[in-house]
Amino acid sequence: MIRVLLVDDQPLIRSGFRALLDLEDDIEVVAEAADGGEGLQRAEEYLPDVALIDIQMPGVDGIEATRRIAANPALAGVHVVILTNYGLDEYVFDALRAGAAGFLVKDVMPEDFLHAVRVAARGDALLAPSITRKLIHRYVTQSIPAGIGTGLEELTSREREAVVLVARGLSNDEIAGSMVISPLTAKTHINRAMTKLQARDRAQLVVHAYESGLVTPRNS
Repeated sequence: MIRVLLVDDQPLIRSGFRALLDLEDDIEVVAEAADGGEGLQRAEEYLPDVALIDIQMPGVDGIEATRRIAANPALAGVHVVILTNYGLDEYVFDALRAGAAGFLVKDVMPEDFLHAVRVAARGDALLAPSITRKLIHRYVTQSIPAGIGTGLEELTSREREAVVLVARGLSNDEIAGSMVISPLTAKTHINRAMTKLQARDRAQLVVHAYESGLVTPRNS
């Protein structure tokens, strides 16, 4: 059973998402919250698999709530999905930096919304290749800090190669094809790289790849 926390200051939005999720046999909404501070308390209390958090709320907003969840070792199993009205707005990349596994636009189709919850619960990427490329184009290309203490030296050459391909927006199957390995081996390389770089998920791996200088916009 996938345990979900809903955090949004609009009761109607929460009710709509809950109604949709409650129809699924494998998903359970365990708690709701009206702001980020309350959402953090509910996350600590219920330890959900997925926290759907609105990006803009009064008080503690979605980015700060995500940052606090990511900083709490007890909440390492909570995968944050940011909810936004505007798609790739100026806050999305900040949310990914803070530790979000990905994001959804609130007018997403119901089937895509449910798929995203299941993907996030598995700990897989909630950034489709097209979304990754848009993030790279619109945000990452604006200002990339020079290679800062990264831990990249701990990666094997194959793990580095896999991280570069993740940052270019390739899926696991595409990475496997490019590296001439099986999808399972590709996933293993990616998971090991995430562990070594202390990346919570694939989205964090993309952020790390660019901020460390391993990948730069001009060669993406």
